[in-house]
Amino acid sequence: MHPMTAANLRNAYGGESMAHMRYGVWGDKAEREGFPNTARLFRAIASAETVHAGNHFRELGNEAGDFLCASMAAFGLGTTSQNLQGGINGETFEINEMYPVYLESAKFQEEKGAQRSFQYALAGEKTHAALFQKAKEAVDAGRDVELGPVHVCQVCGWTHEGELPDVCPVCGAKKDKFQTFA
Repeated sequence: MHPMTAANLRNAYGGESMAHMRYGVWGDKAEREGFPNTARLFRAIASAETVHAGNHFRELGNEAGDFLCASMAAFGLGTTSQNLQGGINGETFEINEMYPVYLESAKFQEEKGAQRSFQYALAGEKTHAALFQKAKEAVDAGRDVELGPVHVCQVCGWTHEGELPDVCPVCGAKKDKFQTFA
């Protein structure tokens, strides 16, 4: 594997791993503040971030050793509104900055597995940003977000609120590959 693609996979793995942990903590805070649906959303998206991190890690294959990873991450435990804004900011960074560059680099270096992993994550992050925005608007209005079941594809991390699709529109996985947060 090209060193640049490997570094991008490691950095993305680090960012997704931290997002998983951060969203879990922020979900607990939302629960304490009386926003159970927002808490459920944070937990569902935390699960999706675990899928993304696992895909990146697996694509590294035999790349082993100790590495310093640079990953964008929000720190701090604010109000649920502030935490949702942190989620929106992080997802937007990944959508507009990180994954497009990582994807183009993997294409240039003809790293097909990395391309797939980055494409899966990019598609998922777009849904995460929209769901966090929906939740923030509700929380800022003093109410919990109205939210149906949230489904997370355990193959690619695509996240969907509402009726479970027959197949994932990103990776084609069948509905039995989804984890549901109801």
